[in-house]
Amino acid sequence: MINEAFAKAADLVRHADGLIVAAGAGMGVDSGLPDFRGEGGFWKHYPALGRAGLSFSSIACPDAFRRRPKLAWGFYGHRLRLYRETVPNDGFHILKRWAAGMKHGAFVVTSNVDGQFQKVGFNEDRVYEVHGSIHHLQCLDACRQDVWLTDSFDPVVDDATCTLTNDPPRCPHCGGLARPHILMFGDWEWLDGRSRIQSAVARQWRQKLERPVVIEIGAGTDIPTIRILGQHMDAPMIRINPKESAVANEFDVSLPMSCVTALHAIDDLLSGCPSLHGAQ
Repeated sequence: MINEAFAKAADLVRHADGLIVAAGAGMGVDSGLPDFRGEGGFWKHYPALGRAGLSFSSIACPDAFRRRPKLAWGFYGHRLRLYRETVPNDGFHILKRWAAGMKHGAFVVTSNVDGQFQKVGFNEDRVYEVHGSIHHLQCLDACRQDVWLTDSFDPVVDDATCTLTNDPPRCPHCGGLARPHILMFGDWEWLDGRSRIQSAVARQWRQKLERPVVIEIGAGTDIPTIRILGQHMDAPMIRINPKESAVANEFDVSLPMSCVTALHAIDDLLSGCPSLHGAQ
């Protein structure tokens, strides 16, 4: 049955004129990025926060930057440094190569804030980051509708205590504390203008397609944003997920495995299709 699923997935990719990548946290796991599902997983990667009894939701919120700015920026500063240093897994490169052989290329819709798709060369204008990006900043108090890059901020973090030891970034307009441009828990100050523009561009691009395919990777049901967006693309879907791969429609494909395993297997079947497998 799994071989039939691979063959069906390869056929969908082979005949598509556009690739919609709907990516959740599982996309980065094969690159070695942490999965924060459950306090056990979160505290494993940030033991100092575990010893302090802090949950993911209590540190990933705007109030943490007001109450404990050095600790909040320690957590996000560590993540920023990690994402800058991470080498994207093979799956990113396979998807990019497939898209290069399609008439309309690819559009990425992702809840990930790590910027890994842009790192491997996906068009910046073809990525919709529904929860924002750690590579951008905004004012903690949202004094202006302004978002800027983190390029000039190099966080220095004491990993033993998860605290920032250098100065945190500041808003260039009011001088107040800056925060990551990420939609957090209990977040009423997040500036969604950048995300809304990306969403509008994605909708316009989707209208051009006649034979799209959605490849949903590592998107769970706990926060189902990506699953919902992918299902609303009105296109056959290849769902890759080790634990939650069930599909509702007969024309969709379920692949209960990791991102890299599934994409390599499909790619092997496409080796006889030069327009996809040989494109660079």
